[in-house]
Parts: sequence; C-alpha cells; structure tokens
Amino acid sequence: MSRFLAPLLFLAAALTGPFPAAAADRLTVMLEWFVNPDHAPLVIAAEKGFFAEEGLDVTLVPPSDPSSVPRLVAAGQAEIGLHYQPSLYLDREAGLPLKRFGTLVETPLNTLTVLKDGPIAGIADLKGKTIGFSVSGFEDALVKRMLTSAGVDASSVTFVNVNFALTSSLIGGKVDATIGGYRNFELTQMRLEGHEGRAFFPEEHGVPAYDELIYVTRDDLIDDPRLPRFLRAVEKATIFLTNHPQDALDVFIKAYPSLDDALNRQAFADTLPRFAKRPAALDPGRYQRFGTFLAEAGLLKAPLPVESLAVELHP
Repeated sequence: MSRFLAPLLFLAAALTGPFPAAAADRLTVMLEWFVNPDHAPLVIAAEKGFFAEEGLDVTLVPPSDPSSVPRLVAAGQAEIGLHYQPSLYLDREAGLPLKRFGTLVETPLNTLTVLKDGPIAGIADLKGKTIGFSVSGFEDALVKRMLTSAGVDASSVTFVNVNFALTSSLIGGKVDATIGGYRNFELTQMRLEGHEGRAFFPEEHGVPAYDELIYVTRDDLIDDPRLPRFLRAVEKATIFLTNHPQDALDVFIKAYPSLDDALNRQAFADTLPRFAKRPAALDPGRYQRFGTFLAEAGLLKAPLPVESLAVELHP
C-alpha cells in the first residue's frame, strides 16, 4: 500500500502548491572578538537578507578564547574565521593550513597613542620613555620600525606589558604611550573619559600598509563554491553601508541593542571608510611587502610566497 501512497502524495503536493524551497547552505563564521562595529558588513548581510539571497545560512560565532580562532578553523570547527593579516604569516609558518580569501577591514587600525596634552609631540620624543603593549612580537616590531623611522634607538625605550588595560594605563600615567589601541575605538574611549589622545599611524611611519581583518578558511575548503557567494553578500552589505550609513546603523543597533551607546555609534562611523569595498580583491605586492617586513623584524625565517597564504576567488 505504501508503495502507491507515496506517489499519490507527491502528485497532490504538486497540484496544491509549490515545492518547499531548498535548504540554504550553511556556513559558520568564527569572529575574532565579540560582535562590534568592525563586523558591520556581516551583520548587515545577515539582517538585510544578502546571505539568504546567495542561498546561505550564515551563523556568526564570537569566540570564548580569541587566540583559538585560527586553530579551530584549521581543525574544521568553522568554515570561515576572522583573522589578522600579520598573524596569518606567523600561523602559516607554524604549519596551520589557513588561507586568506577575502578582506573585511582593509587598513591598519593599530596606533601608537599618547596623551594629546602630554609631553610627547612626535615619535622622536619617545626616546627614553615607556610604552605599554598587550601582545608581544608583532606590536614590538611595529614600534621599533616607527621609532627607527624617527631616528630613535629602540633600545632606549622601555616596553611594559599592560595586558588589555591600554587606555587606563596611559590616562593613569603608568606609561608614556601605548601600542595596540585601535583608532576607531580607543581614541573615542579616551575622549569620552575626558582625555584626548594623539595617534601615530604605523603605515605613516615606516610600516608597510596591511589589512587589519581578513577572512580565512582551511586549505581544503579554498575551492568551496560557498565562499564566493559569501563574499558577494558581504560586498552587497558593504555597499549598502557606504550608501546608507544611517539606515545601516539602525539595522545594526536593532540587531545588537546592547551596543547602542556613544562609543559604538562613533566607532561605527569611524570604521565605515575602512571596510573593503572589494572584499575578494587581493594585492599580492602588498602582501609580499608586509611579509618582507616581518622577516626583517625577525618574526619570520623568510618571506612566505603570497600564493601559500592568500588567494583571490572569482565568482
């Protein structure tokens, strides 16, 4: 009986209504931090239905441990991870099978920051001073190159690990400057606390420009057809952000009402011009220059071939 019943039910469905839509392809994106304005294109792509238009069901996952993101993506716990271009070189040399396939924030956000009303008017004034940092290695290399560009012997500067208390350490006078604060967050945070900051940008003081945030996946997924569709949706969202910033902010705040405060609203505006309008595009020369910088700083044994760590996907 059941052999005849199934075809009859199929026919009845065909006569009475449309077939159910095919299930969307799922993708998990592991963020590098809790949701914040840096992630606006992802939030807009989800809330405006741009992922759905590409047949994607995308889940954004904040990490419990930000340092674990590259390892978890390499191990297959997520298809996509948000990562930092400088860190990708180090992870790749360490053997993690990760590749960059897209860009989220296409300019550095890191800054060397001092108090605006303090004694440091230029980088050269940091000779003999104290600089607070959060993450050793890369940030040390940034500062040393910036100091060298200003004619300052890096050995004359004292580095102090202040963990993530960058702003409070600077305002409290525990250090003369900090490295690691973001130009779209910490400067506003300082101002809101009644202390104006002065920022020196690495890319204006001897450090090659680099992408702050990138999309990575593991090597064996780099040809996955979901990835170009993901980037198309992100590009649509970024164009929407550019053309309709207030509407985009409203959508963002509605999705994450806990971020509706002065700091995040200003960070949203400050980050808008830094999003990659062509997230799939890759500048091999830029990646090569930065790899050479890391090798010269002693963080890499040798510059890595660009094709070993970054690709450009074509829809």
